[in-house]
Amino acid sequence: MIYFDNSASTLIKPKCVQRAIANAMMFYSANPGRSGHKEAIKTALEIEKVREKILNHTNGDSVIFTDGCTHALNQAILGYAKDCHVVCTENEHNSVLRPLEHLSKTKNVTYSIAKQKNKGFLEWNDIQPHIKENTKLVICNHISNVNGDIAKVEEIGQKLQEKNIAFLVDGAQSGGHFKYDMKRMGISMLALAPHKGFYSAQGAGALVLNGEVPLEPILFGGTGTNSLELVQPKEYPERLESGTLNTPAILAFGAGIDFVEENFDAIKEKMEDLTTYLHYELSKLPVEIYTATDNTFGVFAFNIPSISSNEVANLLNEKYDICVRSGYHCAPKKHEALGTLNSGAIRVSFSLFNTFAEVERLIGIVRHILKEKKLI
Repeated sequence: MIYFDNSASTLIKPKCVQRAIANAMMFYSANPGRSGHKEAIKTALEIEKVREKILNHTNGDSVIFTDGCTHALNQAILGYAKDCHVVCTENEHNSVLRPLEHLSKTKNVTYSIAKQKNKGFLEWNDIQPHIKENTKLVICNHISNVNGDIAKVEEIGQKLQEKNIAFLVDGAQSGGHFKYDMKRMGISMLALAPHKGFYSAQGAGALVLNGEVPLEPILFGGTGTNSLELVQPKEYPERLESGTLNTPAILAFGAGIDFVEENFDAIKEKMEDLTTYLHYELSKLPVEIYTATDNTFGVFAFNIPSISSNEVANLLNEKYDICVRSGYHCAPKKHEALGTLNSGAIRVSFSLFNTFAEVERLIGIVRHILKEKKLI
């Protein structure tokens, strides 16, 4: 089996991540922060070590653990935007678009969608025309989960910092592939998906905050603090972390950060090489390619003319044992921009553990499909 759906979730997890989960189940199963006995304290201390790793990795000030990147984005958007205007981009995932649409109907929030004028990247000039006097928040997908288009987040963040407008970056696809310095880049909030670029487990996410970002909770319950009060505590992270944390997934995230930091250059090189090679070879064939040549973060989108993306993906899966993603990737505005609302797109996404031989196999099969359909 060949797995090319790593943008959805990396399939192969490194040994250190597997060990972290096993150790959590064996040695850190007490409820962190909910009791004062030594087992609970021991587990809580391990959680705090991961929190510190995330802060060192991103140069942020505080970390809110969530049950995934969607939860992190919802916490940021629903917890921050009220009676204001928000700008997002056409590259956003539904975990941004749907909360904004909800707020537009319930909380006196309006939003604008910035369109990407240049092939391959989104920049400040795409955002700037949408800024209004009451714009309170700008949201930007850093690397598109559809075709790998990249936003110039440092340029955008620094411009927004000058205007005192909060900046939320969706790092679901960029986390693990990009080195963040939230302070230098002017990022107020960064949402991360550990089970993707950090090669970690599903079931945990993180919202990293830079400075004092006032967020209202969207989830209420036990925090282990102020238990006699019927209101949420004011202090972070407890204010935004109700309920029992997913200790195995969080400790796996810590191991995933270690793995990425130790192998960052190798991961970057592999993503660049595999993406460039696939792009070069498929560009020789009569297929429609939606990924820019310079976008080499391991996300590649294409279509075979006259065949739906779902049909191709099903054929690759059932006949050739190759896993890719097809359809709309939960990003309707991006597909509208690409002109693929009728067909969706085939997405190939890599990890460090993919090989050139696997890519060659895919290229050969695409060539065979084109011959069968008499397209070459």
